[in-house]
Amino acid sequence: MIANALLLAVAVWLATLFWLMDQLKFLIPYKSVLFRNYWLPISVYGLVFFLNLVAGFFALIRKFFLKDTGRKLLHLDRQFEAGETEIPTPWTEPGAD
Repeated sequence: MIANALLLAVAVWLATLFWLMDQLKFLIPYKSVLFRNYWLPISVYGLVFFLNLVAGFFALIRKFFLKDTGRKLLHLDRQFEAGETEIPTPWTEPGAD
C-alpha cells in the first residue's frame, strides 16, 4: 500500500515538475541566481509537496481499496469466537490423499 502511494506520488510529482519546467522557460537566464539564492526554499517546497502527495494517495488507497475489510474481518472473527466454523487445512480436507 505504501509502495503504491509512493509510485503514484512520484508520477504526479514528476509530471508537475516537467509542467513547471515548461511554464517557467522565461527564468532560464536567471537559473544560476535563483538556485544559488533560493535552493533551500525550493527544495523544502518540493519535499513538502511530495510528502503531501504520498499522504494523500495513501489516504485514498486506504479509503477505496480497503473499504469493506474491517466489516469482513469482524464477521469472520465472530464466527471463530462462536465456534461455528473450522479452518480447513490441506491435510484434513476430504480427498486430499
